[in-house]
Amino acid sequence: MHTEEQTERIVEQVGHTEEQSEHIEVQIGHTEEQSGQTGTNESKRSGSEETISVSQVVYELIATILMSMIVLLLLMTFFFRQFTVDGSSMNDTLLHDERLIVTCFDDAPKCGDIVIVTHGKELQEMIVKRVIATEGQWLDIDFSTGDVMVDGVLLKEDYVKGVTKAAGDSQRFPMQIPQGYVFVMGDNRENSLDSRSERIGLIPKENIIGKAVMRWYPLEKIGLL
Repeated sequence: MHTEEQTERIVEQVGHTEEQSEHIEVQIGHTEEQSGQTGTNESKRSGSEETISVSQVVYELIATILMSMIVLLLLMTFFFRQFTVDGSSMNDTLLHDERLIVTCFDDAPKCGDIVIVTHGKELQEMIVKRVIATEGQWLDIDFSTGDVMVDGVLLKEDYVKGVTKAAGDSQRFPMQIPQGYVFVMGDNRENSLDSRSERIGLIPKENIIGKAVMRWYPLEKIGLL
């Protein structure tokens, strides 16, 4: 009798053990499903974050480019201009079709500056020349030798091509430059229409567009002037 009862208890315990095993397997299954869902959610979240990150980078890049273009436009409008050399009057310092960057905020031209002026007495287009003398200075040119003197001092003009000759309608020297004016000449002295001629004459300071500070084209000659 005891043996049969013991056998029945063992069978019941085995049954309980099998039920517990089934419960454990079900719990493991639920855990695996939860792990799979968690992995899927993390993958979706990671993909979404990558999409947002790329979009943000593209947006910031476009915004930076647009801002740079606006700043450049403002600078080129109010502070700098581009000028294209036309002709040979500034050879060999500047050649035809070279491109220059010109500052528009320096209103105190100095001797030796390369400037862009709007016109002389008759010439209406913009021209590029070199400032030789400024207001208050005495200028004298000896056309027999080509010597140029400012306030009695002979200028050392290493940039000059040819000899400084008189124009057909040349002004008289020596002369004192009046207040508010400058005297300009091209570096190619034998082929330059400039302040030596009555057609151009002295240049009012308000007609100076700006000072040429840089040559940016052709690229192999890029540099400061």
